[in-house]
Amino acid sequence: MNIDNLNATSWCENVIVVDADYTDRVAFNLIVNFERMIGRRIPQADMGQWLDCIALDGGVREGDNHTQVVLIHEKNSRKLDNFAPADYADELDGKAFTDRLGEFVIAAPPVEQMVSKDELMLDIVGTVCQRSEVRRIMVVPNAEEGTIYDDLRETLRRTADDDKRITLFAMQPMPGGNFRQEILGYSLMAALGIRGDEIKG
Repeated sequence: MNIDNLNATSWCENVIVVDADYTDRVAFNLIVNFERMIGRRIPQADMGQWLDCIALDGGVREGDNHTQVVLIHEKNSRKLDNFAPADYADELDGKAFTDRLGEFVIAAPPVEQMVSKDELMLDIVGTVCQRSEVRRIMVVPNAEEGTIYDDLRETLRRTADDDKRITLFAMQPMPGGNFRQEILGYSLMAALGIRGDEIKG
């Protein structure tokens, strides 16, 4: 995917846009808290399983689907610390995998000096909202810090049409807009192998 020319990019019917640095921090916090709570070591999150969970929450169902994943990260960040596979350049960017939900194609663009991570996310989301081939958009922003959530809500209000199913993921319920919301922690817990029966009672 050519981030420098978003409008010329060919997009899939399903698009997942992720603040990867933020998501990695959330995974770390879950690992630390749940290892204490359930008394066992928790492995790194399975990237493929996590993307499956995000896609399912965003309305993708089993079949021959095509999903574009965009993992936005800071330029000095070489890899995710709490996911596998983790290395942006060697293991994720330009790679693809296929499972029961279809094909997932991954891009891992670093944030360049001329633009902030939030600005890049807003650019990508605003662009895919206007593309007729895109039917489902799933966004994982750092909703708890800064203004990105409010900015995304305004971008979606301005650019998204009623034909698109848009789902935003956060760790807590956020003020609503013309989109669905899901709790990010559930998909991460599944990818970390934390079972519901381990945390009951």
